[in-house]
Amino acid sequence: WLDDEIYDEDCTAETIERYYKWRHLADELRKRVLQIFERENPQAEIQVFIAASLNTVMEDLAERYQETSPEVKITLNADSSGTLLTQIQEGYECDIFFSAAQKQMDDLEADGLVKDGTRANVVNNQVVVVTLKDSGTKVTGLETLKDAESIALAGGSVPVGRYTREALKSLGLLDGSKPAEEYTTEEVSAALGGVEISEQDNVSKVLITVAEGSCEVGTTYYSDTYGYEEELEILETVGYDLTGDVIYPVCLVENPEADDRQAKAAEDFYEFILSEEAKEVFDSYYFDTDVER
Repeated sequence: WLDDEIYDEDCTAETIERYYKWRHLADELRKRVLQIFERENPQAEIQVFIAASLNTVMEDLAERYQETSPEVKITLNADSSGTLLTQIQEGYECDIFFSAAQKQMDDLEADGLVKDGTRANVVNNQVVVVTLKDSGTKVTGLETLKDAESIALAGGSVPVGRYTREALKSLGLLDGSKPAEEYTTEEVSAALGGVEISEQDNVSKVLITVAEGSCEVGTTYYSDTYGYEEELEILETVGYDLTGDVIYPVCLVENPEADDRQAKAAEDFYEFILSEEAKEVFDSYYFDTDVER
């Protein structure tokens, strides 16, 4: 009724003053109520551990999710899957683990840290050999890596490093005497004729090393070339017959520190990762979503 009265030509100065006084009090009351609500109902914060190659797409997904769920704060921890696994095993608080390989998920499950029934395959990826555009490299793919001046390569405990070594084994460039992840960088270098190799902790660092021109070539994932189309050239997309499937599984993690609100928020975001909406987003970032859950 105040809005009607304030625009009435016959209203008095006293009425107008009373109107603004009450509106100010109403605004102050609204602010106080919101402050009390926010203090008593803080955001439920969830810890989501993701493989480094998922960082860009997961930032996008987290932002989309929070548009409709502002009461949830999503903290992303991106690194190599091996490093993340070690952190969880050492007691770091984690609600969701999204790995770039099955091995790390197998290890987590063996430790009893995967919530029953929540392990699911989400996307597939492919290893690619990349170089700067117009680099003039003689390398055409894995079989000619020995012709490189320098190579950026992830360590064997990093999924992309293991997949690269697996492909080199399949090609006969590594002797096949042991599991792919056990080949050291020095052994890979010797097998490739002594080429200089810069070992990196995760796939993102491999990409940056090549993009900055610090190494002539490197092996990364196809999805990691998103946003680098103008800078990088893909020399080879390595087939699954050489690497095996590059499946990314996700799960809910047993987190004894989580209260009911945090656990519910983690379950809800986990379901969002597996949703059709998220599938379209993964596709747009060069991931293959045609996988069996």
